Amino acid sequence: MTNLAKPSHLEFPLKLWWAERTEWVEKALDACVPKDAPYLGNVGEMMRYCLFSGGKRFRPILCFGAAECFGKSGHIATSAACAYEMIHCFSLAHDDLPCMDDDDLRRGKPTAHKVFGEAGALLAGDGLSIWAFHQIVQLPHQTPAEVGLKLVKDLAIASGHPGMVGGQVIDMAAQSSGVDRESLETIHRSKTGALIRGAVRAGAMLAGADETQLEHLTQYGELVGLVFQLTDDILDADEDPDGVSFVSLLGLDETKRLVRESTEQALQALDSFGKSADPLRALALFLEDRKG
Repeated sequence: MTNLAKPSHLEFPLKLWWAERTEWVEKALDACVPKDAPYLGNVGEMMRYCLFSGGKRFRPILCFGAAECFGKSGHIATSAACAYEMIHCFSLAHDDLPCMDDDDLRRGKPTAHKVFGEAGALLAGDGLSIWAFHQIVQLPHQTPAEVGLKLVKDLAIASGHPGMVGGQVIDMAAQSSGVDRESLETIHRSKTGALIRGAVRAGAMLAGADETQLEHLTQYGELVGLVFQLTDDILDADEDPDGVSFVSLLGLDETKRLVRESTEQALQALDSFGKSADPLRALALFLEDRKG
């Protein structure tokens, strides 16, 4: 077993940087799904309930961080950041439904189906998923049209049957049939990792990444997505010891070792970038040690 030394402390004000960019995305989400738009029925209220249910806005934060790797303002990635957060929030509304995980609470609040009924939660999720594609093509001035096409393609792959939706299907089947390591990695690479990888790629593409730079950041996104799921499984181990998770399959010690190994590899993927990639480095280290 390889012993991986933890990298020295990174001097970066992550908390302050994250809070500032959270404010960016909150304002942008409020503007693209406004309270007073001429919605049909109460679909706007339902969409906003799902969209503003709390959370760390991790995917938008990664999108901003990837753009800033190139010395650009994270603001250029705002529309893409919002699009990925809409897809994430739609997935949570649908995951909570009785036909899926059947959860009554999320982050201490009643889930969408408990407030608006099952049909309301379904429609709110549908509305967010479709509006995400409208949002991602609100390109910054002078962005080449081909970048917009790539962003749409990436969002479809990350959220659709090759990504999140497909991963959810495999996950549901595994609840009854069991799972091996290869299948478990496939589930989480698709269900959780695809949106994280896509958000990183979106920020990089909008900042003008070349093919080599995009490949490195794609690797970073994939590895950070894996670490996100691994640490999720560690945090949930006591509540669901027999669930479909890395901890139940590999054990706690091996899962922690895999967290360390994957974090190191994520940091290595950023070796060709300078200090402008420190936000992404800090985010990887944050994930490794997160407590919630």
